[in-house]
Amino acid sequence: MGLRVAVQMDPIESVNIKGDSSFALMLSAQARGAEIWHYDVRTLAYDTMAGAGGRITAWAAPVTVKKEAGNHFTKGELRKIDLGSDIDVVLMRQDPPFDLGYISATHILERLHGETLVVNDPASVRNAPEKMFVLDYAQYMPPTLIARQLDDVREFQQKHGAVVVKPLHGNGGKAIFRIDADGTNLSALTELFGQVWPEPFMVQPFLPEVSQGDKRIVLIDGEFTGAINRRPGEGEFRSNLAQGGYAEPCGLTAREEEICAAMGPELKKRGLIFVGIDVIGGKWLTEINVTSPTGIVAIDEFNGTDSGAMIWDAIDRHLAAMK
Repeated sequence: MGLRVAVQMDPIESVNIKGDSSFALMLSAQARGAEIWHYDVRTLAYDTMAGAGGRITAWAAPVTVKKEAGNHFTKGELRKIDLGSDIDVVLMRQDPPFDLGYISATHILERLHGETLVVNDPASVRNAPEKMFVLDYAQYMPPTLIARQLDDVREFQQKHGAVVVKPLHGNGGKAIFRIDADGTNLSALTELFGQVWPEPFMVQPFLPEVSQGDKRIVLIDGEFTGAINRRPGEGEFRSNLAQGGYAEPCGLTAREEEICAAMGPELKKRGLIFVGIDVIGGKWLTEINVTSPTGIVAIDEFNGTDSGAMIWDAIDRHLAAMK
């Protein structure tokens, strides 16, 4: 009997199947005989059952997927399912923002521990936001400031020249700004960030090496499995594929191998099965992506690998360990 898999993700109707990692994972699971369900995180519910033992449910639909643009899925009738008794694996794959809604969902899904495997582990995801967890590996990072006070930001910028300012819990290269060495618009941008987001923001020196690419490196269960180099599109400094960047094949530098070796055991310990890290210039670690990492489609196209199968192999190992 195949696995029963529930995928918590954004609307499947809008998925770009050419590069979407969640869709690739669904295809891979289906090829193994899995029964796949899709649900919106907003339908997630927890019922204490009047003290008889809490149950976690969601309104989900069974789906069948296929690699055919414009006709990539069929969906059955929406129904209420029990994520504990009806499902073996939950893939937590909705896109950030990593806000209170996202955090609340991790608290609910954490209560499935020991009953249903959630990938990535929701408690670990909650405690390892992309731009905070990376601070544990500051020895591999460029100089970094997390703050919201203008005086702190100005002091950092005057020390390092041109800087990049980005939201602490953003994703996909959105709302990332470059401030030139003269500091023009620094105060206005600091004011804007303070009004839009309640949390502090991240400031780093602008790294000219980004013109040569921003490498996405994928680790599965703590082990390196593949990488792509993402280069900025014309007129851009952001290399995210969602912002017009393009991908090319690559290997790892000695420093990147060192970074993977340093964090691999901790990722495995935390139940972070599918992780994507970002490294600029072969040496500067900038993010550890654990919420909804991407990149496996391009990696597999360049390298002839099957990252989806490797992820499901890792999930099978974790399921076996739960028994």
